[in-house]
Parts: sequence; structure tokens; C-alpha cells
Amino acid sequence: MARSTLIAGNIAVENRRARHEYAIAETIDAGIMLAGTEVKSLRTGRANLAEAFAGQQGGELYLFNAYIPEYQVKTAFTHETRRPRKLLVHRKEMRKLLVAISREGMTLVPLSIFFNERGLAKVQLGLAKGKKLHDKRAAEKERDWQREKSRVLRNRG
Repeated sequence: MARSTLIAGNIAVENRRARHEYAIAETIDAGIMLAGTEVKSLRTGRANLAEAFAGQQGGELYLFNAYIPEYQVKTAFTHETRRPRKLLVHRKEMRKLLVAISREGMTLVPLSIFFNERGLAKVQLGLAKGKKLHDKRAAEKERDWQREKSRVLRNRG
């Protein structure tokens, strides 16, 4: 699957909780079909991916439950805030992802929505497996140790 080419300056919204809740095995970038007001709203950076997930519907890949608020400038057309949004991936990649999520415990989690160098909205999806409570504690302990270690080394030198 394709490697991610995420540039930090272009991130519209990030799912920070996903890396805590899931062990991310692989990432892939996918296009997303959005309405014009959704793109404008994403550029303001107020969207939320906390409860979002990707899955299959009618043989296609969709992003479900992602919250993109209505655009503040009132227009004749407004979008639904939590509608399913179609994800654009190659058929071969989609088959691989669908086989992977059919295995027990694997899921597709949106990690972020960003704009590429051409200004197109993309979703970074993570093929993930849910962490157990003891895994979360171990990861937090390791992170605290690394932080403390760097603090000690910085103060010594």
C-alpha cells in the first residue's frame, strides 16, 4: 500500500486520540469526495474525527460519522454535518483494505484530513487494531520514560 506523504503545515483536522486507542499497522492516503461548503469549512479547521471510522457500503469505501460543521457564511446550499463521505482509492488497494478489515479486530481509522500540494483534500487512514488497557499503560509509561530521559540528558550537557 502507498506510503503517506503528509506535510504538517497542511493538516485540516487530526484524530489525536486514534494513536492512543489503536495500534496502527499501516497508513494509506485516500481522496475524499466533499461538497464545496465542506471544503471551505475544513479550511477553517473546526472539523472533528474523534468518532469517525471508515467502512464498506455498496462495494465502495466510505468515511462515516466525521463531523464537518456547516460553513458559517450562509448560502443556498448547506451540507449535512455527519453524512457518509465516499473515499477514493484504487480498486486493488480497496480490496487489500477490505480483506484486512475482515480479519478479527482490524479497523480503518481516519488519522487526519489534510490538503495536498495541489489543494485537494485527502484522508490519512490507518489500518489499526484496538489496544488493550495494559498496552495503553505500557505506551504511556514508555513515553514518560523517554521524556524523563531526554530531560536528564539535556540538563547534564
